Amino acid sequence: MRPDRVRVEIADHVATVTLMRPEKHNALDAAMFAGLAAAAERLRTEPGVRAVVLHGEGTSFCSGLDVASFTQGPVSLEDLLARDEGRIANLAQRVATDWADVPAPVIAAIAGNCFGGGLQIALGADIRIAAPDAQLAVMEIKWGLVPDMGITQTLPRLVGVDRAKELTFTGRRVTGVEAQQLGLVTSVADEPLDAARALAAEIAERSPGAICAAKALYDRAWAGLPPAEALLLETELQSRLLGSPDQIAAVTAAVTGQPAAFGDSGLPTTIE
Repeated sequence: MRPDRVRVEIADHVATVTLMRPEKHNALDAAMFAGLAAAAERLRTEPGVRAVVLHGEGTSFCSGLDVASFTQGPVSLEDLLARDEGRIANLAQRVATDWADVPAPVIAAIAGNCFGGGLQIALGADIRIAAPDAQLAVMEIKWGLVPDMGITQTLPRLVGVDRAKELTFTGRRVTGVEAQQLGLVTSVADEPLDAARALAAEIAERSPGAICAAKALYDRAWAGLPPAEALLLETELQSRLLGSPDQIAAVTAAVTGQPAAFGDSGLPTTIE
C-alpha cells in the first residue's frame, strides 16, 4: 500500500481509513486505487476490527477520477478495467465493492466534494454520514461515460431506478441534505467524521459476532436472495450465534450492566 495515498489506523477496535491526497481533493489516481484495494483486503481479515470509518483528508471525501494522471502515467484507464483471474470485479470496481467483503460495518464520512468514483466508493460503505453542505454527484455523464465502479451493486438498494436514471442522466450535484432525502446517505451531521467515529465506537461495543452476521444477512438478502433461502440464512446465522462466547458475553453484560468481554474472531460472511 502507498502510505502517501491511503492510511489505515486501528484503535479501540475501530479502523480508520483515510484517503490522503488533500491537495487534489483526494482524486483517484493509480496509487489511490491500489491503496484503497489494499486497505479493504487487509481489513477483510484483520483481527479485532469491529467497525471501519472511511473518510478523506482535508476538505473533501473524494472528487472522483483524476483523468490527467492516467494519460501521463504508466497505468491507463484501460488497465483499471482489467480483471485479475478469479475476481468478478476489476480494480476500479473493487475500491467500491470490496468493502462488502469486510466483515465489520464500514461507515463513510462525507465532506466537501464526493463526485463520480468518489460517490461510488461511498456507496460501497454500509452507512454514509454527510455534511449538510457536502456536494455529491453521479458525474460520469460529464465525460461521456457511464458509472462503472460497482454502482449496479449499490445504488439500486438505495433509490428507485427512475431516481438513479435522473441523477445519472443529468450528473447534477446534490447537497448532503438532499442526498439524505433521496436515500443516498444515511444521515447528515455538521461534523460527519466525528459522527462516524461516534457511531463506530458504539458499534464496537456490541457483539462482533452478531454485527458481522447481521451485515452478512442483510447484504445477501438485499442482493435478491429467494425468500426460502433468506429465511434459512436467518436460521443458520442465529444457530451459530446461540451459545457462542460472544452471545454469552452479550447476555452477561445485559444482565449485570457491566461492559461485555467479547472475543475478536467475529463470524464468517459466507455460509456454505
